[in-house]
Amino acid sequence: MSTSPASQAAPAPPAPVIFDLDGTLVGSEPNYYEAGRRLLAGYGVPDFSWEHHTRFIGIGTRETLEILSREFGIDAPVEKLLEGQNGTYLELARAHTAAFPEMRAFVERLSAAGHPMAVASGSSRSAIEAVLAGTGLDALLTTLVSAEEVAHGKPEPDVFLEAARRLGVDPGDCVVLEDAAPGALAAHRAGMRCIAVPYVAATADDPAFTSAGLLFKGGQGEFTARAAYDWLGQPVRSSP
Repeated sequence: MSTSPASQAAPAPPAPVIFDLDGTLVGSEPNYYEAGRRLLAGYGVPDFSWEHHTRFIGIGTRETLEILSREFGIDAPVEKLLEGQNGTYLELARAHTAAFPEMRAFVERLSAAGHPMAVASGSSRSAIEAVLAGTGLDALLTTLVSAEEVAHGKPEPDVFLEAARRLGVDPGDCVVLEDAAPGALAAHRAGMRCIAVPYVAATADDPAFTSAGLLFKGGQGEFTARAAYDWLGQPVRSSP
């Protein structure tokens, strides 16, 4: 006996995918470091190191500057610091930002297959827009959420939940791509699956990463669009 079309199970819709931006889609962390180094040097902090900067990867710009201003005793409004940081960063980003090749391939593959996509980042909206425009990814990634638009940045889940809301999808159906432990933790708190691609190799054993659905411990050097897409297509296993 043949099965009628009405009795056949409908295929699952393509999973929504939410990307972190800096360090995940694009190699922008050196630009953020340089912008922060120049800003702090202007306030009498001459020795801000890359190692110090890596402590704040995955944390929003505002939160980072609030912490740094306390650490170094900078007597200036956070809004003024933000303006200076963002201005310098945008200059650098427009000239020196590139998308990671396999991430670009992944975005293109998702787009061709009809997956809803968004970017949820700790960067300002102007920075997100400038970077995506500079890499040409703005044509494929049009739903954007900045941490400035929600109550709390990562590791709280606000940016990811807002991205799901703007996409019109259930948070539990979403998959997040993240390079930093605070972002991976935010994805977990949002009830979303996570593909983790650590930007800093030393953080790969962080519990926020080891609990991810798919972990590329070797970072961008190990990540491939094919492996990520194959994993995305696997059935979701429910918890026992």
